[in-house]
Amino acid sequence: MLPFKALTILAVLLIPILTPSAFAHTVDAVGEYRLEIGWMNEPVVSGETNGIELYISPLIPCPEIESDMDCAASQEFQNGIGGLKKDIKMQLVYQEEKIILPFVADHNIAGKYYAFVNPTVSGFYQANLIGNIGDTGLSLSMHPPKVNERAYIEFPEPADLTVQQIIDGHTVLIDEIGSIKDDVKRLDESYRVQDIGYAGIGLGIAGIVIASIALSKKRDRTVR
Repeated sequence: MLPFKALTILAVLLIPILTPSAFAHTVDAVGEYRLEIGWMNEPVVSGETNGIELYISPLIPCPEIESDMDCAASQEFQNGIGGLKKDIKMQLVYQEEKIILPFVADHNIAGKYYAFVNPTVSGFYQANLIGNIGDTGLSLSMHPPKVNERAYIEFPEPADLTVQQIIDGHTVLIDEIGSIKDDVKRLDESYRVQDIGYAGIGLGIAGIVIASIALSKKRDRTVR
């Protein structure tokens, strides 16, 4: 039989496996309706196309729970309410920046909607839901999970090169090509032999090819 400490560690390790993907969603209630939002792709990272997914369903009364939010959180999404994509919009807010995003209805699950967005900065965003659900006015602020900095999942190093890094790389290549040209010129002047001159020209061409390959690699890294 496993000791208590080992059982505790095992339980902690199993929690992420046994917990459904909706564990990171935020739940609230408006009138007779339950609303749930979260990111479509998790973990969510900055600079990656993603979107807010919204679930709308009837709120089952909870006489024993005083708070409507706690009542909604005690339930799961079911019997979703469709046909609302033109009636609701989302204002996504990050600090002082705001954008209005329309929702797109899921074709397979009634009551499930998407608002696509590319969160370019890590941090906490606020989703203001605006519109109507039937005869119920909707004006609700909800907070999806934090957007993480993309660098934390990049391996072995961040993919983006800064503009200054690119400029520095170009400068080094230009200096190297200039140095090769000087070496070729010195060879020609020192030996004054036709074959050596040709060899020097060949070395210069080879150097330029090598420099071009290096530049191409830097550009490839920038694109990725």
